[in-house]
Amino acid sequence: MKKKFGFFQFILVRFFSFFLIIVSTQLAFSADKGKNAIKPAKVGSPAESLGLGISTLPNFCAHEHWGSFESTGGYLPESDGFRTDLVSGATAQKETSIWDIMLDPYLSGWFFGMGLNPNAAAHAAGFTSQIEWWKADPKAALTGFAELAASSLMTGTFQCTCRGIQFLYGVNLLNFKLEEWQKADSLIRLKYSDMFPWYQSSMKRAHFTELIRPVHPEFYLQNQSDESEKQELSFTHTIMRIDPFMDFWNVDNKRRDNLAIIAGIDPIDAASWKSFLKFYFDLAEKKHTTGIKQLQAYKRNLDFKIRKDEEVKFRGNLNPVEVTAFQDWVMNECCRLANEKSWVHQIHVGTHNMPNSNPLPLAALGERYPNMKIVMLHCWPFFKEAAFLAKTKPNFYIDNCWMTVLSPYFLSEALDTYLNYLPSNKIMLSHDCTSIEMAVGSSLFTREILEEKLLEQKKMLKLSDRQLRKIALDMLQNNAVRLYGIGKLQKE
Repeated sequence: MKKKFGFFQFILVRFFSFFLIIVSTQLAFSADKGKNAIKPAKVGSPAESLGLGISTLPNFCAHEHWGSFESTGGYLPESDGFRTDLVSGATAQKETSIWDIMLDPYLSGWFFGMGLNPNAAAHAAGFTSQIEWWKADPKAALTGFAELAASSLMTGTFQCTCRGIQFLYGVNLLNFKLEEWQKADSLIRLKYSDMFPWYQSSMKRAHFTELIRPVHPEFYLQNQSDESEKQELSFTHTIMRIDPFMDFWNVDNKRRDNLAIIAGIDPIDAASWKSFLKFYFDLAEKKHTTGIKQLQAYKRNLDFKIRKDEEVKFRGNLNPVEVTAFQDWVMNECCRLANEKSWVHQIHVGTHNMPNSNPLPLAALGERYPNMKIVMLHCWPFFKEAAFLAKTKPNFYIDNCWMTVLSPYFLSEALDTYLNYLPSNKIMLSHDCTSIEMAVGSSLFTREILEEKLLEQKKMLKLSDRQLRKIALDMLQNNAVRLYGIGKLQKE
């Protein structure tokens, strides 16, 4: 009797489940009929909460490059930077397309690294670029891109951007439906026609608080009276890149010559170089910079030795040994000035030029300039080395920005390394993205991974939810507020 009753129950459950599937499918089909027209996007769902409510905690964006793509002026080879990092208030110079956001410098760079030209299919079809192909034949252009991107669908760069677009525009790009991509394209064109208000509204929706942008010295030369400049600087803080100074030994460097004319100082020896650097540090300070940033790890090791003035050649056709000596001298002079001002110094660590981007040589630099707070950016694959410095050196910190863009797993790996070794006040979780869309997607991954890792700690260490939320709030927001001295400390 029991067996018959159990079988009868089984049949009822299966029938009811089948009925629900039919109804939900019909509802989805009916809803799909009205998707042809472009409608205002609803706010996307927040990061999935696993119980600690981290999805709505505030997040400090301490290292962003929003707008670093073609429609805003793209990359300027003569200045070795993007227009948005060189010109304050730089807005879009032409319509911003979905392809500006998707084929940004990061994803395009990874494609080239794989041996794939992101515009190859467009060229084969007779067009100069993916954007031109899209304008002429959107269906074929999307099909071509889908084939190109098929091997990169799980990568952090692709996923962060798609998740951000889903959140901000309510559009799912992962199914590669033409109407969805066209809808996203139209909405992006609209939002980027008034870029800075779009950034601000998106920041609010994503629970972003402060924004720091690394900029080139030229950024501070604007009079900052234009309306677009006022708009950008009303919510954007800056940090001055010092790596351009490292190439100013070359006699044919027009950029150095232009900056020298503006400063009224031609840097040809130790004394004039000190005056030249002081001019730009003081200018950046007047324009309310939050510190300095360099990415020499792309090109050389991070062992910046002390050099006497007389052993350095400051101009000419220098050999590699002489170039290293010059760069060492300039870096130490920049750090001396930053130390006097108690500035933060963001230093790119890992991800490129390995093993020469190992952070351990930075220990000597940090000891030399104890008032300069060193923030090691990214750190993959040198998580243990960076953690050692942050744990044993008072003025060393870690910001895992860009981790989720490289791979969400890398952030998971980093937190596994840090959480039971480092005090939580030494860890920050900001982002490093070329668009607000990518940054939002990065934050969704970051919050989910952080919550997952903290819940593992709860199980192992018996910490309370309140203690864990405070740790999360510090990593996402308050540690950066304390370090940079901007923004407000947030409460749970």
